[in-house]
Amino acid sequence: SSIEQRADAALVGTPPRPGMADMMQKGLGRSPTFLVGGSTQRHNLEQLHRREQHLAEQYQKNKPLCFSAGAYQQTHPGKVAEGHIDADVTLVSPMLTGVADGVSQIAEYGLDPSELPKELLKACEELAMAQLMPSVDSKRGSAPEGLYRGPIPLMREAYENTEAMGSTTALLAVLDNSTKIHGKLHPMIAVLSIGDCEIMVLRNTQGPGCGLEVAFHTEMQRIDNNAQCPLQICRIDDRIDPNFDERIPIEVIERGSAVHCLSAYEGDIVVMGSDGVFDNLFLDEIVDICNETFVRPAGVKFQPRDPALLHAVARRIVDSCHAKTRPDVYGRYPDAPIGKGGKRDDTCCVVAEVCEWTQARQESWARFRRQKRLRSFFTCGGTFEACCDDEEDVGDDCSVRTTGTAREYPHGPGSSHSDDDEDEAGRCQIS
Repeated sequence: SSIEQRADAALVGTPPRPGMADMMQKGLGRSPTFLVGGSTQRHNLEQLHRREQHLAEQYQKNKPLCFSAGAYQQTHPGKVAEGHIDADVTLVSPMLTGVADGVSQIAEYGLDPSELPKELLKACEELAMAQLMPSVDSKRGSAPEGLYRGPIPLMREAYENTEAMGSTTALLAVLDNSTKIHGKLHPMIAVLSIGDCEIMVLRNTQGPGCGLEVAFHTEMQRIDNNAQCPLQICRIDDRIDPNFDERIPIEVIERGSAVHCLSAYEGDIVVMGSDGVFDNLFLDEIVDICNETFVRPAGVKFQPRDPALLHAVARRIVDSCHAKTRPDVYGRYPDAPIGKGGKRDDTCCVVAEVCEWTQARQESWARFRRQKRLRSFFTCGGTFEACCDDEEDVGDDCSVRTTGTAREYPHGPGSSHSDDDEDEAGRCQIS
């Protein structure tokens, strides 16, 4: 049957293919993500479209900001046992963080569901590096003029620079240092969401010694609120969907995306995750995890956290998600937003802290990029087919330290901070 028929079946709650009931009985829990056909997505674009601005004019120094971040991802053991491909991808860089979740149903057609999200976030990173990096040599501290035109043009150009087949949800957080209010630099975070990944921004509004509170949070974009049918960016051929229109992914980006712009302040904590995070954890549970780590005692000046700590918090969030799928000693399952027992899923999380973009950070990141390009040229990207599995420490001022693999997608859920080298070898972080 065509993908439209299968998607329609999913939307009314009918099993989309033989064997789904058997899979549920094997302990995989709720159904995986379905591929949604083009005409179904097009019909829902106006309903899911968002354009919102959240400004706060509190005083801050006239200085450029950046992200310092760590990431972690882990497929649920139940999915690993069934041989499912981890299609989650994370992106960590000074001016752009992101997560993408490839649609698992693509694997039924012999395609790797992780290929398009990897290629898409990689393209986003390259554009962000060219368009958003501010210069601390200038008093303005702003990004190159005229290059960055907003998150939608960036995502569209990134998609047009990809070739992989597949389908994916995507979420970007862009730190834009070009905005001014009353003539003063006012950094903004631009959020672009397509699908059911979510982001929350936590902020201390009560002063040192007080806990973080939710300052901003997105909502999921799901077709008719069906948990298995998120809005998605896709590139497929007529053997999957005979009615696929190549214009649809561009329409999804330009007309269906949810875009929010909010003020950014030093010390803000940004938590991004795939649906595996926000279907399993309530917002207050994520806030509690962050407050156990990030509360600054009264009288202590702000100091950026070590990226290893950010990675550890991301890992704890993912571990807490998987814990929701295990019963207690009495056989009772914990409550979760999607229902008792949560969802067994690929799960990824990025935890970032907003901090000042300094000369030291700029130099560390430039050095890291040079080393990364050299490793790619002399190994994976050059004559030899070997993987780049050496590790480079570029210093604590860099947003994250990673080890590289072929195709420049580093090992594991996080970076060199990860202790589980063997289990994490197949997972993807771009930085």
